Amino acid sequence: MWNWNTAWDALPVLLEGFRITLLATVLGFGIAAALGLVVAVLRIGLPRWLGFPLAAIMQFIRLTPLVVQLLFVFYAAPASVSGLQIGIIVLGVHYSAYMAEVYRAGIEDVPKGQWEAARALSLPPVRTWRAVILPQAIRRIIPSLGNYAVSMFKDTPFLFVIFVAEMVTRAQQYGAQTFRYVEAITLAGVIFLVASLVTAYFIRKLEDRYAQQPA
Repeated sequence: MWNWNTAWDALPVLLEGFRITLLATVLGFGIAAALGLVVAVLRIGLPRWLGFPLAAIMQFIRLTPLVVQLLFVFYAAPASVSGLQIGIIVLGVHYSAYMAEVYRAGIEDVPKGQWEAARALSLPPVRTWRAVILPQAIRRIIPSLGNYAVSMFKDTPFLFVIFVAEMVTRAQQYGAQTFRYVEAITLAGVIFLVASLVTAYFIRKLEDRYAQQPA
């Protein structure tokens, strides 16, 4: 049977775990978005013989389970690096492999006429990327980036394998101490759902805002 007193007692514990979950997601997404963009630009700009090794590395990261990557880096990293730091970095690198493909698809979807116009105006390469290509590419891929943000958020429970007490781990620990698992696990699921819905809402608002801007 559901017990509201137990649920209210578990809520502060879960919110502390949610703070870790949110921190890992936000910082991990920042790493993934930045690194994925760098990888995508390099793969497009580098000669094929240089881009192939980079593509192979990204493919390896995508095809290797996140849990395996977390465990490998955790046991290979120096003891001075915390589990949370490792989790953030591994999440960021893992998802950068997916985001790089999203960026690349968005960049390649920009009409060739935009590149030709930039060359005709003698724009420097950096300005061409910053002012012409990337704004149009990012406008096209906002939904995909948002989906990966939600996916990363839902993958944070895997951090328990490297002893990071995120929200689901806190819920399990609370259940083990009180022998009441239903309330804590249910609340954790509800918090995940609410946070994911809020994120999806803001992604839609951002997409609408870009859609209203002139191409």
